[in-house]
Amino acid sequence: MKTIALTNQKGGVGKTTTTINLGAGLAKLGKRVLLIDLDPQANLTYSLRSYSHRLEHTIYHALKGSADLNGLIASHNGFDFIPSSLDLSGAELELASEPARESLLKGVLKQFANDEEYDYVLIDCPPNLGLLTLNAFTAVDDIFIVLQSEYLALHGLSKLLDLVKVVQQRLNDRLRVGGIICTLYDGRKNLNKEVVGHIKDYFGPKVFKTIIRDNVALAEAPSHHKTIFEYDEKSMGAEDYFALAKEIKNGH
Repeated sequence: MKTIALTNQKGGVGKTTTTINLGAGLAKLGKRVLLIDLDPQANLTYSLRSYSHRLEHTIYHALKGSADLNGLIASHNGFDFIPSSLDLSGAELELASEPARESLLKGVLKQFANDEEYDYVLIDCPPNLGLLTLNAFTAVDDIFIVLQSEYLALHGLSKLLDLVKVVQQRLNDRLRVGGIICTLYDGRKNLNKEVVGHIKDYFGPKVFKTIIRDNVALAEAPSHHKTIFEYDEKSMGAEDYFALAKEIKNGH
């Protein structure tokens, strides 16, 4: 089982879109996939199901120890996911006094540790470097950094990489930056090309060959509670995320 946290302390970079559609792409390749929504905004959750669907238990309750992880798992067209809710927004304060608070998610996921139920677990992190993101980094093998192909894409990344080093030293020595995903790319813009060039200069071979192009279908799919493959399988978005899934499956 490969565990991956998709992260960036900035919002609006396509992190949730990438978690959903990369997961769906891996599922199309025959892989068993679990997505975990660790963001209090719950964008992943509500991209896959209606707001009117009441959620009695979410990842918040698992972290608090009041719900079993298996009871939280929902399914969506070939893959599973664990939902989030606004309840999670209070977790930073509520869990701050818990023993080993940075390892709560790791403890929750232990039931999968010796289980072959999933090939990939993808965690959608919140757009900050708080306790929830720290929990994700402590629990996973790899992080994938999602970077928008725009000016200031690399701004502030030093704090993220500093956190990775601290986690490696103190909490999770197997953690590594497994890949960089460039999103919202418009090949007509010279700036986008320059930014991707800077990202490749900075991260080298960690940057995935597949670049996710800016595509209106990717923005529209969540309002229909569909992945890009369900919404428009012939779109550039579907083409790009399937190519990215293949790249990851083949061992980037």
